[in-house]
Amino acid sequence: MTQSLAELAVEVLTTADGRAKTALGRAHAATWFAARAANQSLPIGRAEPPLRPARPEAPVLLSPKDVPRRRPGSPEGRIALLHAVAHIELNAVDLHWDIIARFADHPMPLGFYDDWVKAADEEAKHFNLICDCLEAMGSHYGALPAHAGMWRAAEDTALDLHGRLAVVPMVLEARGLDVTPGMIEVFRKHGETQALAALEVIYAEEVAHVAYGSKWFNWLCGRDGTDPKEVFHALVRRYFHGQLKPPFNEAKRADAGIPPDFYWPLTEDGE
Repeated sequence: MTQSLAELAVEVLTTADGRAKTALGRAHAATWFAARAANQSLPIGRAEPPLRPARPEAPVLLSPKDVPRRRPGSPEGRIALLHAVAHIELNAVDLHWDIIARFADHPMPLGFYDDWVKAADEEAKHFNLICDCLEAMGSHYGALPAHAGMWRAAEDTALDLHGRLAVVPMVLEARGLDVTPGMIEVFRKHGETQALAALEVIYAEEVAHVAYGSKWFNWLCGRDGTDPKEVFHALVRRYFHGQLKPPFNEAKRADAGIPPDFYWPLTEDGE
């Protein structure tokens, strides 16, 4: 019997090892797109995702205030920076499969699933690129402690698709557009070409992931007959803990469909 897309998503979410999780996710993405190309889309179906995805025993997860500060001037600091990126990418893999499984009861166009399967597939690629960099530098994912709060936004928005789209791609992933250019410069300065190439791939592809969030958030607001900016502000204030902090990469945010009047009012200065 053909598995539904939601069932495939839950298989990824319940696989603990990072390399195994991403290999399975990439295989499932290939299955989805092969069926779409043959005009034989898999059923979306229903499945019960776990509240939290399966995780490997390492890294040890710490409160954000207890995670050691990264000083990228040293090789150890750059390893720590890449380890943090790997952790973010693995969480992103789960976030994109989770939105598919958790909200499968919402009637959405097939393009919604195309976008999030593609995003999940690219996040898996990103995780493996960064893991390859860590291993080339004599380390590995799990060698250092990591941020325990990465899944909080998913739990907070587990019953709210509008909220999930507002907080995860349009706030958290958009933040990646702000900070990645600085990371790219760190590795360019130190001549670390493998990490530089990996981060440039991530930077180029993350714009589309933010754009998927913006597109489907605006689509839902259009279906509801509501003002996207007002709804976005209300949801971010409800679900995001803290205020948005400049500087913002306004050009890339604009490319992703997020204008300045969405995020500036959510900063201290804009309050």
